[in-house]
Amino acid sequence: MINVKIDSRKIEKGDTFVALRGATVDGHSFVNKAIENGAIKVVVEEDVDCNVEKLIVKDTNKWLTDYVSENYANEVNKMDILGVTGTNGKTTTAYLTYQILNKLGRKTAYIGTIGFYVPGEEVVELPNTTPNILDLYELLLTAKNKKCEAVIMEVSSHALHQERVKGIEYKVAAFTNLTQDHLDYHKTMDNYLDAKLLLLKRLKGKMIVNVDDKYADKWLEKYKDCVTLGKSGKDYKINKYSDTEKGTLLDINVENKKYEVETNLRSSFNVYNYLTALAFAHLVGYKVEDIIGVTKDVYPPKGRCEQIRVGKGEAVIDYAHTPDAVEKIIDAFVGTVHGKVITLIGCGGDRDPKKRPIMGNIAVTKSDYVVFTSDNPRTEDPQKIMDDILAGVDKDNYEVVLDRRKAIVKALDMIKDDDVVLLLGKGHEDYQILGHEKVHFDDAEEVRNYLKSHK
Repeated sequence: MINVKIDSRKIEKGDTFVALRGATVDGHSFVNKAIENGAIKVVVEEDVDCNVEKLIVKDTNKWLTDYVSENYANEVNKMDILGVTGTNGKTTTAYLTYQILNKLGRKTAYIGTIGFYVPGEEVVELPNTTPNILDLYELLLTAKNKKCEAVIMEVSSHALHQERVKGIEYKVAAFTNLTQDHLDYHKTMDNYLDAKLLLLKRLKGKMIVNVDDKYADKWLEKYKDCVTLGKSGKDYKINKYSDTEKGTLLDINVENKKYEVETNLRSSFNVYNYLTALAFAHLVGYKVEDIIGVTKDVYPPKGRCEQIRVGKGEAVIDYAHTPDAVEKIIDAFVGTVHGKVITLIGCGGDRDPKKRPIMGNIAVTKSDYVVFTSDNPRTEDPQKIMDDILAGVDKDNYEVVLDRRKAIVKALDMIKDDDVVLLLGKGHEDYQILGHEKVHFDDAEEVRNYLKSHK
């Protein structure tokens, strides 16, 4: 659809090749390959010997960002584009919104951590929560060509800071919360917040703000057209909630009118995720009663509080990989299960090391027992990561099993009546990154394999 490419392997006859400089790969090395594959023009930062039209610019990434946004923004903005940002809850909120809008009859696409979804089509996996600008616009154009009227997308702080969403106009956006994460990139929480706030430059309508988060005031100060949500919310207010056998019963107020709704989602943080999704649907024109009417058919995404029965207990797979998310999910189950809460957790390599001891401390303090293991070690030594985690641990209710497969078996072996094992950190991921290699690994699959071998 877009006749510009940054991957020489994807070049088709007549395309323009843009040579980007990446962290490990320099696109200038692939100029000749792009030409062999049919490129009739190249955009580069340095003079290269070639027999096609050549444009030399100071910054090829900026050129690409400007070109794509200037030429295709008008087309994609004909759809209602909705954006959700925050540290935790983006995926569940966006996926719930995707389901609700489609069930209400508005064909809607989803772009985010768990892939690119269009109703009736195969799911496309994505490398990032918010893809690079070229891939993002390709997905948006695909959604439009497939007759989607709306797109709900997760908007990461990296994407905002790197202008991957330039040109996109959000009809409605939401802020879920802000807690420690990505400080390997942003360095400080202030920088992290500032990156999130860049979303407001792209917003043309209402901003949904979780006012129970300590950073809420920053959003309210910066943008005049906000609606508020939470226990202190004026527009979407949480009165109370309680657990049911399959989810949560909510008592809420929307525009001062009281509603009761039962969801298929467990735990307190999903109360906020659901209410944010309800607010999205309401703000694009649907009645609260109609939204509640389809809620019985709406479920959390894979790897988000995903529950699997194990004997007389259960395993819960969740993507929680920040201090706040880990604390909230452990708290949610400590308060509701009759047995013990056993937590399996690790931390990713080549990512913010400052959160590791914090997460270690939360795990042993909140859980009855902890199995520390590897997450995605990437290029770091797993033992070094573990040493960082254990630096925050001052209790002895844990053990270390670096091999994640063996660790899962160890944790599941501990289950007695009414116990829950929380398998945290990887959620929907079906791989583990060891060095630079992705190897197949799926926490939910490991639980099912365990059940087959322990009948």
